[in-house]
Amino acid sequence: MKIESFEGIILSETNYSESSKILNVLTKEHGLIGIISKGCRNIKSKLRGVSRKLIYGKLNIYYKPSGLSTLISIDILNTFSNILTDLEKISYASYLLDLTQQVTKQNEDEKIFDLLKDTLIKIEEKLSPMILTHIYELKLLDFLGVSPNIDSCSYCGSEKAIVTISSESGGYICKNCYKNEPLVSDKTIKMIRMFYYVDIKNITKLEVSNKIISEINHFLTDYYDRYTGLYLKSKEFLYKIKQIS
Repeated sequence: MKIESFEGIILSETNYSESSKILNVLTKEHGLIGIISKGCRNIKSKLRGVSRKLIYGKLNIYYKPSGLSTLISIDILNTFSNILTDLEKISYASYLLDLTQQVTKQNEDEKIFDLLKDTLIKIEEKLSPMILTHIYELKLLDFLGVSPNIDSCSYCGSEKAIVTISSESGGYICKNCYKNEPLVSDKTIKMIRMFYYVDIKNITKLEVSNKIISEINHFLTDYYDRYTGLYLKSKEFLYKIKQIS
């Protein structure tokens, strides 16, 4: 095995043997890889504090193209300490990590790494985790091959007089093709398109009304249920957190 160093974000961790962990790590260079962190659960281990999910750093490992690589050390780039002090932020971040792990099992496009990194950094900077999650969810649909049509009517292709967006129809609907689909506000129609095209790392402010957030959330939830086949327990926990708050 050769030693390699590259940036990675730990998506999940599983206890292994009496003192070790297996880490699922997203990297730009190699996609999703499994890494064993030997002895990291021992109190005196130098790997103890860094062998956990939501750690972003430069990983130094004995890399194996197939099977488990072995962790040597991690040079921390971000521990996301602000996220870890807030239950809501932790819940959204956990969902993002779970969702990313499922998506990268189907598509290991290197762009996903930067999308996740930039989204987590913006949550760390105290921008709305809910809105950032919706932006991320919308962008990930590209990598699952089921992006909604948000440039023109899903039925006729017209770019004019868009009146609503429907998960059942696969995206925008113009007034000439509209039948009895639920209507959303004009601002929601425009906001979904903006979310899709915005560069997350350039976002400095997020101010969206509760009505628009609710309509976007309903669309994305239904769309994911219809077209992705993904089921995540962390998403259900988010619903509970929203109900409490």
